[in-house]
Amino acid sequence: MIPTFHHTPTTTKVFSFLLSHNFHFLLKFLTTFKEEKRETKQQVRKKMVAGNGLFYPILGFASCMAFIYLSFGDVKVNLSLGKGPEMDFVERNGTKFMVNGKPFYINGWNSYWLMDHAVNDYSRSRVGAMLQAGSKMGLTVCRTWAFNDGTYNALQVSPGVFNERVFQALDYVIAEARRHGIRLLLSLVNNLQAYGGKTQYVKWAWEEGLALSASNDSFFFDPSIRDYFKNYVKTILTRKNTITGVRYKDDSTIFGWELINEPRCITDASGDTLQDWLEEMSAFVKSIDKRHLLTIGLEGFYGPKSPKRLTVNPEEWASRLGADFIRNSQIPYIDFASVHIYPDHWFHGLAFEDNLKYLSKWVRSHIEDGDKELMKPVMFTEFGLSNLNKDFEPSQRDKYYITIYDLIYKSAKKGGAGAGAFIWQFLVEGMEEYNDDFGMIPWENPSIYSLVVRQSCRLARLQGVTQQQGNLNALCMQRQ
Repeated sequence: MIPTFHHTPTTTKVFSFLLSHNFHFLLKFLTTFKEEKRETKQQVRKKMVAGNGLFYPILGFASCMAFIYLSFGDVKVNLSLGKGPEMDFVERNGTKFMVNGKPFYINGWNSYWLMDHAVNDYSRSRVGAMLQAGSKMGLTVCRTWAFNDGTYNALQVSPGVFNERVFQALDYVIAEARRHGIRLLLSLVNNLQAYGGKTQYVKWAWEEGLALSASNDSFFFDPSIRDYFKNYVKTILTRKNTITGVRYKDDSTIFGWELINEPRCITDASGDTLQDWLEEMSAFVKSIDKRHLLTIGLEGFYGPKSPKRLTVNPEEWASRLGADFIRNSQIPYIDFASVHIYPDHWFHGLAFEDNLKYLSKWVRSHIEDGDKELMKPVMFTEFGLSNLNKDFEPSQRDKYYITIYDLIYKSAKKGGAGAGAFIWQFLVEGMEEYNDDFGMIPWENPSIYSLVVRQSCRLARLQGVTQQQGNLNALCMQRQ
């Protein structure tokens, strides 16, 4: 449950009375306990009850608190939230992620919906269920949205105006992730219209009479909109979690930040507009938060000046989207490159076996870029196979996932830039309206479940650590 307290005149007066009449007793007790901490428990207990008469005032204070809880049922607290395995910040050393001086390879997944479902009591349990399931499969990082702009259950209702109830839902997601030993890759805005995205920012500027253009791409070049986004980023990064008490920028549960999901700026195919935005925003993030890793959220297409636009891009259109994998990822403040894998959506009418061949080429090319051009880790932060393809069969997903996992493992085994991959997407029961043609409930797909666990164990054995998940060692021992 998300800790909330609704201040009414009655509850405020009761708390004021309790604090004024009991706080000095509690303070005296704590001071006495600190001074006598070297005495035996029996001696201290005797002094509490007989020596200084503090036991009954404290008991009275606790009783009054219990009375308030029972009488005014709007105080919701779960003290177990946020407690989990100790987590160190993930760092980068060349083409590798590192934790405590050891390589850290990632088997991850997408559940973009976590914050949205943490808002309401009836759906909040799905968050813990999904994170617990991920932990049981040995997954280490979940990618999810840290944005919802101007829509239902909006986090940002209007520029600089936030819904505290939804912010506490994000607090809950982070606390729950820590409890289950899962790190989070948090995305900050959407290029698409879902959950507001850049379209909503442009609409806000237009409504306030500040917009330079009605084009969605003005998100990238309009100074007012840039200021909107910077304010949003600053608010997120400096947020103090109401459950854990830790500011987001200081919380090692967060693996890293993603600037924007699948950025495109089709009004400037040269890529200069998007490049300028990425340089400014990445520098801004790092000016506030130097400890967390930062990525862009790219699909991975090569730009108009890249030789690979002709040999690796799916088709000619992919080089005219305003994004350039190499140029964008070379920005100094960007710690690792991000790539998506959807050949069945990029090509039309391509048979599955041909899709599979292209998939291998796409993944190998980007890992090679990480090793030779970027000298940074490469993460495949979305991959999936649509069940709407005309020739789709469930067994095809097994082959598709195996191909990606094997390429990642092969790179990791030789210390290469292939740092991990994230399935799109996992859900739990009762979420049909959030599903798409890629999503699945993992435990309802035994072959996929087994493949995921196998990859978790292979990567764990490479790094020689259990990735701070207590169950992973036992899980992998069972598979030997």
